[in-house]
Amino acid sequence: MGQTRAVYITGCGAYLPGEPVDNAGIADRLGGTDRATDRRRERVLAGNGIRRRHYAAGGGNAELAAEALERAVKDGGLTVDEIGMLATGTTMGDQLVPGFAAMVHGRVGGGPKELLSAAGVCASGMAALKAAAAAVALGEHDAAAAVGSELVSRVLTEPRFAAGGRSTPDADFLRWTLSDGAGAVVLTDRPRVDRPSLRVEWVRSVSYAHERPACMRAGEGWLDAPSAAEAEVAGLLRLRQDVTALPDLVRLGVTLVREHVDLDTVDHVLCHYSANTFRDQIFAALPELSEKSFSNLETCGNTGAASIFVMLEEAWRTGRFAPGDRVLLAVPESGRFTIAFALLTCVSPTQLLDDLAGVWSELEEGLRGVPLVRRIEAGTATVEDYRALLLDLRQQVVEGGRWISRAASNFSAERFELRSAAIRHAADEHRDFLLLERDFAAVGGDPRAIRARAKNPGSEALSAFILQQASQPDPVDLLGAMFVIEGLGTFKALGWAGRLAGALGLTDGQMSFLRYHGEHDAEHVGQLHRLLDLVGADPEACARIVRTARIVARLYLLQLQEIR
Repeated sequence: MGQTRAVYITGCGAYLPGEPVDNAGIADRLGGTDRATDRRRERVLAGNGIRRRHYAAGGGNAELAAEALERAVKDGGLTVDEIGMLATGTTMGDQLVPGFAAMVHGRVGGGPKELLSAAGVCASGMAALKAAAAAVALGEHDAAAAVGSELVSRVLTEPRFAAGGRSTPDADFLRWTLSDGAGAVVLTDRPRVDRPSLRVEWVRSVSYAHERPACMRAGEGWLDAPSAAEAEVAGLLRLRQDVTALPDLVRLGVTLVREHVDLDTVDHVLCHYSANTFRDQIFAALPELSEKSFSNLETCGNTGAASIFVMLEEAWRTGRFAPGDRVLLAVPESGRFTIAFALLTCVSPTQLLDDLAGVWSELEEGLRGVPLVRRIEAGTATVEDYRALLLDLRQQVVEGGRWISRAASNFSAERFELRSAAIRHAADEHRDFLLLERDFAAVGGDPRAIRARAKNPGSEALSAFILQQASQPDPVDLLGAMFVIEGLGTFKALGWAGRLAGALGLTDGQMSFLRYHGEHDAEHVGQLHRLLDLVGADPEACARIVRTARIVARLYLLQLQEIR
């Protein structure tokens, strides 16, 4: 298992097959011209607002997905060979077996890959996004791709779509709403240096199938059919939706958005919906987001699992996002009521994170040379080693709250975001030394000894340097110190806790400090990345941040080397 790290969308691609089809041309493509069907078509089109959509002339769904993937990879400046994981989402693949991702991989090539085929309806594309982002975040792959693709027109034609030779209202809603298309994103472990990237803050998906019946379905009864032809008639290819349930889906989605998202921090909303009538309901309930929304439903149609990527590609390509902007993706799926969200932050094209990554590589190399760290990571550390670690870390942790508070007091009004962040951080961490003291006592240490312990030479130098920097006007360079210290908590503390527990049989109550920082510092690192975005376009500030990070890394190593 790798370590958690930041993930960035660095490439995006979309593919809408064929020439756009306007409303007058739908019946020519799909059939169905009786009076009742015409009236329903007019009502559906008036409600969904779609003016143009695309239909594939032939081929398979995997072809659409492969085209979108190749465009995203090219946009990201990579090759298909560099993509370590491919995750796909679609409502209907070209066959039941093998999985859709395997068929797409077979078309694009690019060597061995990890694959995931997400099944479902519209939210399957977001499931693919989450899987690909997780693979990069865990360090399993440096680059992954997520694809959403639909080729639904082949089941919308009159002979296949009509039930017993007749169209029905629930069927016609889908027939005049759905269309073909594919979209893809490339995710990497570092941002672009030549243009903005989109950092993935989180992806969440919630199903309510435990309390909701199926709303959108296909394939009912096909397994029991005696022949392939009768299986098709039985429902293998007949897609249906209970449109009366959709307002409930909208209400549920609105509730979850308010529960999971700080709406004041969102600058753009890309929400998948099947009709403008539902858009109006969504933003009537979320008026603070109505002016921040973007959709290309009217010009690209409803491409299901691909819609969110098709939207994202156009919004990004047309320059809607500026560095620092936060982008909310939202996909309510009617299959059996699944709501999926993602939050992205647009980050500047800068060398800052690459330079900090170099500092981190130097630090990791140095850690391999520290005897105590080598014993911990090899599983040979003793209880005495663990007590010595706590004994010396406690003094530096006590100083942490002091330098963060001092830094907050020295930020000017122009740097109010940094001042606010420092105040919050100091409030979070100023009592962390108490965890250390409790852990020390829990493994047989004398609390009086840890409180009376003088700083070792490394701790003394580290604290003196950081406090000196915190005393300067606008000490923006301390973001470099936070990068090192919070990074150790995020990427090392939990692993060390696990190895110490395995070697010594320690309980969570004896390792609360390491476990707390391993589990919570990832959030602090996310906040740190947002602060780095604010200063990333300032070359002088970036140089100061990297210099301070390098000094703090070396002094932290000295602190660990001095532990006896």
